[in-house]
Amino acid sequence: MISILDYGVGNVQALLNIYKRLNIPAHRAHTAEDVAEAERIILPGVGSFDWAMARLNNSGMRAALDDVVLKKSRPVLGICVGMQMLARRSEEGSLEGLKWLDAEVKKLNVAGSASRRACLPHMGWNDVEPCSEECLFRNIGGSGRFYFLHSYYFAPKESKTILARTDYGGVFASGVRAGNIYGVQFHPEKSHHWGIQLLKNFAEL
Repeated sequence: MISILDYGVGNVQALLNIYKRLNIPAHRAHTAEDVAEAERIILPGVGSFDWAMARLNNSGMRAALDDVVLKKSRPVLGICVGMQMLARRSEEGSLEGLKWLDAEVKKLNVAGSASRRACLPHMGWNDVEPCSEECLFRNIGGSGRFYFLHSYYFAPKESKTILARTDYGGVFASGVRAGNIYGVQFHPEKSHHWGIQLLKNFAEL
């Protein structure tokens, strides 16, 4: 069973609709008990970093989430701001992140970009180049295009954490992985067949 955290942030219903079409069991996680029973977890996120972190911290699910991910090593997928929350901190706010990965979240620098189209936010379709076609990007390859909406990016301390890259005013990590912890900066639930395949891959990890 895939548990999608419903803490008032993110496109929970869109994710549920995709898994229903794939005939893969998924449900909303509202409580610590829901999280404790999860086999896999999706942490969606939209809006600002501090707003999302405050909602999660006040949801009653934070301690159970840390336990399931860090002690029980259940797979977790952070999406958009949900990916950024995996880091220690963000330039966008003052609250601490989950600190599951050694990383910071920084503002995209498009001022010196050679492309006249590079402006903030980074919104719309863009190429995603996986470092490996295994796990999340299986059967997607290097031709995947995904939908983005963000002004900040995930900057891991170690390059081995990077699972995929995207170029927008400069190359940034659009996918990361450390053990059972995964994150993608784009929205797979808005990314047509590429996003559907990625969500299917996560369910099969």
